[in-house]
Amino acid sequence: MSEKIVQTAGREQLGEFAPTFARLNDDVLFGQVWNETAIDVKTKCIVTVVALMASGITDASLTYHLQNAKAHGVTKEEIAAIITHATMYVGWPKGWAVFRLAKEVWHEDAPALTDKEQFQRTIFFPIGEPNPYGQFFVGQSYLAPVSTEQVSIFNVTFEPGCRNNWHVHHARRGGGQMLLCVGGRGYYQEWGKEAVEMTPGTVVNIPAEVKHWHGAAPDSWFAHLAIEVAGEETSNEWLEPVSDSDYGKLR
Repeated sequence: MSEKIVQTAGREQLGEFAPTFARLNDDVLFGQVWNETAIDVKTKCIVTVVALMASGITDASLTYHLQNAKAHGVTKEEIAAIITHATMYVGWPKGWAVFRLAKEVWHEDAPALTDKEQFQRTIFFPIGEPNPYGQFFVGQSYLAPVSTEQVSIFNVTFEPGCRNNWHVHHARRGGGQMLLCVGGRGYYQEWGKEAVEMTPGTVVNIPAEVKHWHGAAPDSWFAHLAIEVAGEETSNEWLEPVSDSDYGKLR
C-alpha cells in the first residue's frame, strides 16, 4: 500500500487568515485527490508539474512539486523529457523557466567533479595530458600545447606539491624562458636565491644558464604558460630534484 499523502501547509500558512482555503488545500486537494488510487503518485507529480508549467507558474510552488516528483521516483532523464515534451505545447519561454528550476532540484545527481576538473574551470587554457617529461618532476603534472608555431607556448599544470627538478636552459646566444601564471599558486626559485611566489598574472623571466625550478605550492594546484625564448644552440639540462627539506619550508 502506498504511503498516505499528508499536507499541513494550508493550515500553517493560512489557517487563521483563510481557514476554508486551508481546509480545501490540506484535506481535499492533498487529503483526498492526491490519495485517490486510480493513478499512482508519481504520475500525479508529473501531471502537476506540467499543469503548473502550462499555467506559467514558476515560483516556489513549482519547485516544491519538482522536489515531490523527484522524491517519488522521477529521474533526471524523465523530467528532462517531460519538460521538453510539454514545451512543444505550452511555449519555449516556459520550458526555459522550468528547466532552470529542475536543474537546481536534480543538480546533486550530477557526478562530482574531480579536483582536476574543478581546477580546469578556474583557468582559461586547457590542462592537457600527463606530462611526457614526468620523470623530471616530483608529483603529477600535465602539459598542453598553446602555440607550436613562431613562438612555442605550453600550459604546464601542477597538482598540489608537484614541482620540477632543478634545470638549466642553455643557449649560446639568447634563449631562456618566460613563465606566466594563469591559475592557482606556486613558486619559482633560482639557485642561491629565495623562492618567489607566483599567483595569476605573475611573470617570471628566466635567462639562459640560470639554474632554477618551479612548481605548485603544497596546498594548491598551479598552472603557468611556459614561453620559450628564441636563441642559438638551445638545449635543456635536467638536474637533481628539489629536496623535500627545502620544499617543505614553503607554504
